[in-house]
Amino acid sequence: MRDFFGDGMAQDLLKIAEAHYQAGRLGEAETVLRQLLQQQPGHTEALHALGLVAFRAGKIEAAVQLIEQALIIDANNALHQRNIAAMYRQTGKFDKAIEHGKVALRLKPDHPMTHNNLGVAYFDVREFESSLASYNQAIVLDPRYSEALSNRSNVLRHFGRLDEAEADCRRALEINPKNWEAHNNLGGVLRELERPAEAEVDFRTALALKPNDRDAMHNLILALKEQKKFDEGLAAAEQALQAYPDSADALCIAAAIYLEMKNVPAAQRVINQSLAINPDKAESQNVLGRVYFESSQPEKAVEAFQRALEFDPTYSDAYNNLGSALRELGRFDEAVAAYDKCLALTPDNFGAYANLVDAKTFRSGDDRHLVAMERAVSGLSGFSEDRQMYLRFALGKAYDDLQRFDEAFDNLEQGCAIKRRSSVYNEGETLRLVERIKSVVTRSVVELLQGHGVSGTQPIFVLGMPRSGTTLIEQIIASHPRVTGAGELREVNDALGEFRMGRASRTPYPELMGDLNPAELAKFGQKYLERALRHAPAAARFTDKMPTNFFFLGLIRLAMPNAKIIHVNRNPVDTCLSCYSKLFSGEVNYTYDLSELGRYYRAYHGLMQHWRTVLPAGSFLDVQYEDVVSDIETQARRILDYCGLTWDGRVLDFHLNERPIKTASTAQVRQPIYRSSMGRWRHYEKHLGPLLHELGDLVG
Repeated sequence: MRDFFGDGMAQDLLKIAEAHYQAGRLGEAETVLRQLLQQQPGHTEALHALGLVAFRAGKIEAAVQLIEQALIIDANNALHQRNIAAMYRQTGKFDKAIEHGKVALRLKPDHPMTHNNLGVAYFDVREFESSLASYNQAIVLDPRYSEALSNRSNVLRHFGRLDEAEADCRRALEINPKNWEAHNNLGGVLRELERPAEAEVDFRTALALKPNDRDAMHNLILALKEQKKFDEGLAAAEQALQAYPDSADALCIAAAIYLEMKNVPAAQRVINQSLAINPDKAESQNVLGRVYFESSQPEKAVEAFQRALEFDPTYSDAYNNLGSALRELGRFDEAVAAYDKCLALTPDNFGAYANLVDAKTFRSGDDRHLVAMERAVSGLSGFSEDRQMYLRFALGKAYDDLQRFDEAFDNLEQGCAIKRRSSVYNEGETLRLVERIKSVVTRSVVELLQGHGVSGTQPIFVLGMPRSGTTLIEQIIASHPRVTGAGELREVNDALGEFRMGRASRTPYPELMGDLNPAELAKFGQKYLERALRHAPAAARFTDKMPTNFFFLGLIRLAMPNAKIIHVNRNPVDTCLSCYSKLFSGEVNYTYDLSELGRYYRAYHGLMQHWRTVLPAGSFLDVQYEDVVSDIETQARRILDYCGLTWDGRVLDFHLNERPIKTASTAQVRQPIYRSSMGRWRHYEKHLGPLLHELGDLVG
């Protein structure tokens, strides 16, 4: 709102009022203007000027009323029409802003600022074509209009024309390097171009030019999150909250960072704070849904995602997340429909394809999803490696369903190569850990600690390599009426960490095993039970199906001697191929290179042999996946008998159990037993040389 008092105003009182206004002496300016209006009650320039004084003082409703009075007297003043349009936009009355902006243009069609302001109002009401046309006209009239160029970039971003949006921002900054908003908008474009490190620079520049700008602060947190600079992101969120304690956005992003850090309790606490400030925010409801999803509460997750979509029906990420929650509940048709809505809104959201393929089986024919993925892969080089990775894994699954095995492996190999480049996996440390366990937890250590621990009988541990059949075995057991399937619990690892922090020496595992006394062993067991029973507080028995608990098998057996432990075996090559075929949500980073995968399997196999050697006979039950597939009833009876559970035929209908299943095997265990996974590796044998070499004599 430039030229506040109009051009060529000669009246002395208006000049005096303008001088006070420009110096920030709003009270003095108001006094002078009211003196003028006492003399000339219908003086339109004085009414307009007094409206601007009120606006600057934060009295927006009063400002609008004053300028409306001026317009009643003289509706043909373009400046007054333009300024009241801007005020109406500030108050959220976008239709009135557009109405007055159009009048201002009719009176003065060649005014660039009016076109720009009208473009902003159109953008606010999501009339993007009209917004773009307004910005275009402003720039035609003034090619060096930095603000209009910056604003136009927002519309171009909406249309996915990111290269043009970037060019507009950079042109705006050439004209005016101190245009903080252009820096902020350029950062937003760079984020969408998946260049968050560059975006961070522009967000920080925007904040240097306009300290504590709310939007720029929030955008900086997002850029730090996307670079996995989680500690810096949380620090930036704290800084934003110091400036704006009511910032639901900063709290929402902080909660999302905690989710990335796998700190679900912190995420729950922070997102609840965000929702207390603004319960109608789609992004916060989406994060709440993710918290519920990670807490194995998919029904509540579905409700939260649906609320997010009520607030914003175009929120594609919420559709993607909704699909995953529905898939976990076994509602596969609904899940596919949710993924379809996500992809209709954002066709290049290849992560949605990676989720979708696990909710359906591809059949021969022109499958619409396969056609879309094959079309997308032709332009894949223009996308970030992460997006390429998602599509490669999705195509690998689709081609495997269609028995196009060479094409399947080609895509899986490319997807795994990308994932491995971005993953942190210290193979030497992992293999040394296995050797340390074997060295420290000897038969003599076991004999020293045996007979102590806690007496709890509730846990049934199901462990083994990922993709070995642990989910199937848990689903069979959890179909018994006395058992609650708690899924993959982190409680052994977390209870161990909590236990160690409470000791003076804080000896690491496995050396801790040689440093324990019987009372401490029982204390660890009690800590585990307290934590685990939160997931199944009323359960007579519950399953803990964290596959990697095999690292702690000896500790589990000694700390909870009455617990049951089931180790699931599967053909080593089938197991490893199945691992290689999956893009895991957790840190399973040894699975994306065939040689590393083979060496990890050998280490796991050797550790299980060690447990059989040092633990008393009968410490755990070995179950062979292929035996279960061949004769489910015999094996189910054997498993229930080992667990001390009476026979119940419902375990044979495990696929009808509607309990949530949060693993990569969700779809498989919703089906009756099938044999197609046995010997699957033979279809890929010619591609598996590095894996077969490392497995050596385990191949069979």
